[in-house]
Amino acid sequence: MTAGTETPGVDDAVLPFAVEALDVRGRVVRLGPSIDTILRRHGYPDSVARLLGEAAALTVLLGASLKFEGRFQLQTKTDGPVEMIVVDFEAPDRLRATARFDAERVAALGSAPVRDADLIGNGYLAMTIDQGSAASRYQGVVPMEGQSLEEAAHQYFLQSEQIPTVVRLAVAESLGEGDGHWRAGGLIVQFLPQSIDRARLADLPPGDIPEGHAHLGPDAPEDDAWVEARSLAATIEDHELVDPNVSSERLLYRLFHERGVRVFDRQPVHETCRCSRERVMGMIRSFSPEERRDMVADDGRIVITCEFCSRRYDLDPAEVETEIAQGS
Repeated sequence: MTAGTETPGVDDAVLPFAVEALDVRGRVVRLGPSIDTILRRHGYPDSVARLLGEAAALTVLLGASLKFEGRFQLQTKTDGPVEMIVVDFEAPDRLRATARFDAERVAALGSAPVRDADLIGNGYLAMTIDQGSAASRYQGVVPMEGQSLEEAAHQYFLQSEQIPTVVRLAVAESLGEGDGHWRAGGLIVQFLPQSIDRARLADLPPGDIPEGHAHLGPDAPEDDAWVEARSLAATIEDHELVDPNVSSERLLYRLFHERGVRVFDRQPVHETCRCSRERVMGMIRSFSPEERRDMVADDGRIVITCEFCSRRYDLDPAEVETEIAQGS
């Protein structure tokens, strides 16, 4: 990539890149209308919207690396004001997200900028790769103990993937004529040299290591190429990740032009929910007849509302029972 080759900023897209001179690869994500639709649909408080926007950007950054048709899910379950976050990325391009929160506890934090840790509290963050069968399902879990989503992502890669990684996330509300619009952005940079020895991370002593076996202790020096790449990535500003006038190409050129950066085909991202009447019926079938009777409201209907897209499924209990009987 050279000066003058950038294109106008493109929203709702992931741009993969490589800097061969530093043995790093990564992706830049820009979310515009997709994340704005998700956040405004539920009318989240600003602090919750920012947190969910970060989670969505992180999920797309990680899910876009899938080389197969499958699903990448990020989920938190914690004791903070934001009790749960669920973000689904269905490869290659479908995104949906939702958050469950305690409105009174969120309001008690005030209107000043709120840290991720104050909203999340303590609990866990799970990242799940699902290829459609139990045998091909992988899950990594990170304890949430007062860190941000960025910090949790770094911990995930340190523990689960053993890949030196830098993640940057940003969310902002772009104000213009009329209502503002939410935007989210993210950058992931990973050190992937051909030599496994160069990619090793410093770690704690491994216990009964054989005498004479090489080991990188916590004070072991990092690879010079990774130190340079990590230092360059650290210079990025939040506004560069969300500014509609700063394209992903321009951002990457600013960071890595002295080393040469190569970009690959852009991957689109679409806000799309997976819910359907068939899926709702599949869920209802899992309940006992007594539980299904308890689902009937005072008006004699069963109403199911999707937590992701807010679509309402208004069902006749008699029709539900007939379909279940016919399908059994």
